[in-house]
Amino acid sequence: MSDAPKVKILFVCMGNICRSPTAHGVFRKLVMDAGLSHLVEIDSAGTHAYHLGEPPDRRARETARERGIDIGDLRARRALREDFHRFDYVLAMDQDNYESLSELCPDGLEWKLKLFLDFAPDLPVREVPDPYYGGQRGFERVFDMLESAAEGLLADVTSRHL
Repeated sequence: MSDAPKVKILFVCMGNICRSPTAHGVFRKLVMDAGLSHLVEIDSAGTHAYHLGEPPDRRARETARERGIDIGDLRARRALREDFHRFDYVLAMDQDNYESLSELCPDGLEWKLKLFLDFAPDLPVREVPDPYYGGQRGFERVFDMLESAAEGLLADVTSRHL
C-alpha cells in the first residue's frame, strides 16, 4: 500500500449536470475496475451556478446506467479558485469552459488546466459538445468521447503518478 497522496482530478463543464458528471462517473468506474480507488480522488464541477445541488440530467443518468455506471449520487457544484490548489488535473470539456477556468486560475497553476479530450488524441475533435439541448443520441455520442478520454487519462495518471 502506497503512502503517496492521492492524485486528484476535477472534471468541469458549464452546469455540472451533463458532461462533467458523466466524465466523473466514467473515470470513477475505470479507476475502481483498475483497483486504484485508494490512490485517485475524483470530483466534477461547473463554471456556472445554474444547477447547484441538482443531480445529473436525467438523460445523462440514463445513458450512464445503460452502460453500467451509476452517477445518481453526484450533485452539481460550482468550480472554485481553490480547486486549482486542491486538484492535480482540472479538465475542461470545451474551450469556453477552459477560458472561464483560466480566468479563475491562480498564477502559477495554469499547468493543471487542460481540455479533457487532450487525453483522446485519436478523436478528430478537441471539445466535448454539450448534449443538453439535443436528443438522446447526443448523450450517447458524448459518453463515447468521454470513455475514450478517460482511458487516456487513466494511462497518463498511472504513468506519471502511480
